[in-house]
Amino acid sequence: MHLEAVDLHPQAYPTTSRYPFNQDVFQKTKQIRFASPVTFFVGENGTGKSTLLRSLCYKCRIHIWEDPEGNRFEKNPYEKMLYRYISIQWKNGSVPGSFFSSETSRNFAHYLDEWAASDPGQLNFFGGKSLVTQSHGESLMSLFRARYKIEGLYLLDEPETALSPKSQLELLDILDHMGRAGHAQFIIASHSPILMACPNARIYSFDQAPVREIAYEATPHYQIYRDFILNSDDRTKKRIHTRNDHGTGCTLSSAIAAFLAKGNSLEESVGAAKAYITKALEAGAAYVVGKGRGPVHHFHD
Repeated sequence: MHLEAVDLHPQAYPTTSRYPFNQDVFQKTKQIRFASPVTFFVGENGTGKSTLLRSLCYKCRIHIWEDPEGNRFEKNPYEKMLYRYISIQWKNGSVPGSFFSSETSRNFAHYLDEWAASDPGQLNFFGGKSLVTQSHGESLMSLFRARYKIEGLYLLDEPETALSPKSQLELLDILDHMGRAGHAQFIIASHSPILMACPNARIYSFDQAPVREIAYEATPHYQIYRDFILNSDDRTKKRIHTRNDHGTGCTLSSAIAAFLAKGNSLEESVGAAKAYITKALEAGAAYVVGKGRGPVHHFHD
């Protein structure tokens, strides 16, 4: 462990009407502690994860490899000022480190190629070959494998962006092993439930103010992916277009009870009842009974 905590000082903010100082998460959060070698910042887009991550970079004197900013339609003078109003607590003094984001990684790869043109040995620190000549995902993995063997503080902004699920699993293994080795500490803003599964990682949610620690299974990312996989059949099946859906819920519950009474397990009964009501809706779609919505066809074959 290198960085133990970051403290925010909202009473000193220069404004409360412009981003990022107008965000509840930065007004109400006083401190975030880093008690694990791997820490995740999670939350919806626009909740401030990347802003705090970059502010930590500036405060820790970690360089961000980005091109000079060009003209913008509307410029916010406070956009990059949060670092001035935070303080950090090192465990045993500051350490070097690096910042990663998908958009800055290509800038760094081109700088590295320029250095290697006069000193090819530079590539030995990044997997032994040019990052530019590899695919985006391959170049990132070469960078991660080589760089994170070195002692330091590593801040990553959505590293999963260009990675396949298999590569994300490899990065997960790197985070786990390098973190447990004791020389590397990672603070990561991510939307990847694969990376968030890193053993013993701490996860902080930015979806409410103040920021709070959250269990892996309680993250929306885990829950959404889990529900999608468990219900993937339902999502890929065609919707039944019918006006005759009266009694659908009652029929489904009655069918579950009937299948249970026949000695089936709960899982078997629910599955059989779902199949029954699906066919009842399909069979009843073609006929007309009076006006308005009609009943499902209980006596389909």
